[in-house]
Amino acid sequence: MTKLKVVIAGSSGRMGQALITAVLQSPDTQLHAALDRADSRYLNKDAGELCGTPCGVLIGHDVAAAVKGGDVLIDFTRPEGTLNHVKICRANRVNMVVGTTGISAAQKEELVSAAKDIGIVFAPNMSVGVNLTFKLLEIAARVLNEGYDIEIIEAHHKHKVDAPSGTAIRMGEVIATTLGRNLSECAVYGREGVSGERSSATIGFATIRGGDIVGDHTALFAGTGERVEITHKASSRATFAQGALRAARFLVTNKPKLYDMMDVLGLR
Repeated sequence: MTKLKVVIAGSSGRMGQALITAVLQSPDTQLHAALDRADSRYLNKDAGELCGTPCGVLIGHDVAAAVKGGDVLIDFTRPEGTLNHVKICRANRVNMVVGTTGISAAQKEELVSAAKDIGIVFAPNMSVGVNLTFKLLEIAARVLNEGYDIEIIEAHHKHKVDAPSGTAIRMGEVIATTLGRNLSECAVYGREGVSGERSSATIGFATIRGGDIVGDHTALFAGTGERVEITHKASSRATFAQGALRAARFLVTNKPKLYDMMDVLGLR
């Protein structure tokens, strides 16, 4: 069996280690290369040792060298690093799975451009369950389109640097689009002081940061006499890693294009 040759960016991070574990445990994938920052103290160390499974692949920082001969680069790092990786992968015709959050609309256009030459799956959350949740939110928004106030509550660990999470924003986008709204015009990010009566046209966001929470997301539809809550809770980063591998396998048999997890899961 020909194995999918996977390159992991951000190998020393929590998500990087979860991805390495998933690749090493999967019978149809192999760790082709592992990357980290040029100033990382883990350079030249066995990537598998970080997650308890030595594999002989040393962590490096030369992206161009790492992707040569590889099939796909999986990247859950920071926007600036990801965009640099996109350019290098495009030049080397290596597909990408991008789970990086905090990418701006302008930066996304760089992914769109690169996807003319390589396959890219870009999603704020690679979890299969979360992407099913997006579909459920679409259905809920169609049904609960009048008389319900919508709030999105998300919680993550204390180390997360962006807020609201990319997943929370995507939840808002799905709901807003279904309702014929523009999220940038109707979103309310937090409230303080005398904020006035709530407008039914808004979608509110609340952010919680603390401890080691992997990721909790709830969309609340509050009506008169009832409320509907659609919640997804992640207890391990393994769910994101497995989703990323599913996306990587998807790219093998599909043409260059910018995809998301809805494409991967056939939920269009």
